[in-house]
Amino acid sequence: MNILNSSGPENVCKELSNTFQGVLSWKWDDRFQTVLAEFNIDNQAHIHEVLIRRLDRIWDSSTIETAPEAVRTIIDAFGGIMPGQLLLTSDPDRDAFVFCAWWPWGNGETISIRLAPYFQKPPDSDSNGQVLQLKEWFGIRN
Repeated sequence: MNILNSSGPENVCKELSNTFQGVLSWKWDDRFQTVLAEFNIDNQAHIHEVLIRRLDRIWDSSTIETAPEAVRTIIDAFGGIMPGQLLLTSDPDRDAFVFCAWWPWGNGETISIRLAPYFQKPPDSDSNGQVLQLKEWFGIRN
């Protein structure tokens, strides 16, 4: 059995992909092994509202110190968290959960979001297979 299918991340990712269809264009971010979308701040309220329906744990620069170890590990992989940046997650106490890094740009006009599943224990499946599945869920063809 595939851990992505059995632990919830697939459902969360597919739901977000479907909800954002026609709103966000996803591409692959090889640097962080996440899907990536960029949008104008005019859309931030709507996009944030949709995200927090499924990723209802929100961490920022003032709360990251109290976050579970897995959440701090994700933030460390992104090089830390600055004021204005957020990390949204589903339940980080599960074996596998979904995270979304919310990074406003310095130009004050654009926000990037990066989204992926996180595994507390490495899954049995290979990482290339996980990448292909994540890309498939978000309609990324390359």
